[in-house]
Amino acid sequence: MRIIPEKFLEIFGIKKIENNELIAKKLIGSTEEDGEVKEIINPYTKKPATKFVKCTPQDAKKALETAKEAFKNTKKSPLHQRINWINDVANRLEEQKEEFAKYITLEVAKPISQSRVEVQRCIENLRICAAEGYHILGETIPTDATPSGAKTTSFYKRVPAGVVVAITPFNFPLNLVAHKIAPALISGNSVVLKPTPEAPYTAYAFAKLFIESEYAIKDALSVVYGDADVGSTLVKSQIPRVISFTGSVPVGKIITQNAGIKKVALELGGNAATFVESTADLDWAAKRCAVGAFANSGQVCISLQRIYVDEKVYEEFANKLGEESSKLKIGNPFDEDTFMGPLISEEAAIRAENWIKSAVKEGARIISGGKREGNILYPTILADVTDDMKIVCEEVFAPIVSLVKVKSYDEAVEKINNSPYGLQYSMFSNRIDLMNRAIDDFEAGGVIINDIPTLRFDIQPYGGVKLSGIGREGAKYAIEEMTEIKTIIIR
Repeated sequence: MRIIPEKFLEIFGIKKIENNELIAKKLIGSTEEDGEVKEIINPYTKKPATKFVKCTPQDAKKALETAKEAFKNTKKSPLHQRINWINDVANRLEEQKEEFAKYITLEVAKPISQSRVEVQRCIENLRICAAEGYHILGETIPTDATPSGAKTTSFYKRVPAGVVVAITPFNFPLNLVAHKIAPALISGNSVVLKPTPEAPYTAYAFAKLFIESEYAIKDALSVVYGDADVGSTLVKSQIPRVISFTGSVPVGKIITQNAGIKKVALELGGNAATFVESTADLDWAAKRCAVGAFANSGQVCISLQRIYVDEKVYEEFANKLGEESSKLKIGNPFDEDTFMGPLISEEAAIRAENWIKSAVKEGARIISGGKREGNILYPTILADVTDDMKIVCEEVFAPIVSLVKVKSYDEAVEKINNSPYGLQYSMFSNRIDLMNRAIDDFEAGGVIINDIPTLRFDIQPYGGVKLSGIGREGAKYAIEEMTEIKTIIIR
């Protein structure tokens, strides 16, 4: 097990100073001679946070060869060792959870309270995955069930697929890594991880927990950093059997075009929507929609972007949502009570601001927000939005939510489904008949009743339809993606 290149990052500890800003005491031990050094700037402080040495396509090839050789051992390793391994990492993370929360906030400026939630979810996710190791099962097959059959002893078993390439994004730089590498390793695969370059130390520190475990399998996990050339090398290689990617639709399309004959699991985001029906608890709906739209600055694949509201309660709900959003503290992600910090870059904030300006020119009305200060875009609620506006047609990935007035449930469903995405949708209502209809009518991988489409539990199958992707995450379901069925007949 290795991290490539070996000297890509050396950070020794994090401390808290008087202005509540987290800084690294020593940023890097590598030099330009080891490769191109990239500096990570905290999106809020605009000060250096961490550094790493970018990998090259040659490093990626080396990692793949290492994983190929390691698979000879991982596939033969006893399951109890792998279960103990994942549990051990969970225990080690539990002991260091505050440090890991600080790493996340330091690199991507997620509010510290939400970083702690991510770390806790990661711990739970690892333990769920370890428990699923006991259920990597097969079943017997009655081969004499048809006249042309015969009496045999027949069954199938699940076996590890091989080398897994995992590519992860910045918005959940710890837990989304766990969602990929833990199911891969518990299944007996070897892994090459390419985490987001925006959070190099978070992924590095997490990988070290696996490497340093007493149950670790040698060379089972490699970590490489880099840009498109590194990712392309990993995807195009004939060595991997599985590509697991979370990111944008354009990159997902490139992966499917270049991967060749491999198992590909893609989580490509969405354009999450909800319907607030006239019988709904409007106070609850407004409170939850404010969270769903603005948590993590809207940088969530299932961030609530479209709210379709029954015309009978449209103005009342709009006012309540505006009131709820005004309660959210915006600013320094290192402060304990901050709800929303900056976007990952000023470029992302400017892009979202331009989308708002475009919608206003086309007739949308700003209920609240619409203001930008550097990387921070204040929570923005737009009313009088129409179906053809870019701000409802495409994924915003920013703290912007649009209100659309509808006359009926049927109109709401038609508008919600009129999207190339289909990750998760929801509805707020106290009508049981509409709840049952929505379960069948919504064209999405997940349907939530009386809560936001941003709701996700790590134990559930998670993934979408249409452009939202292929395959499912969640330990049990990711294990299925990362294993093969082998059929055995004994006659």
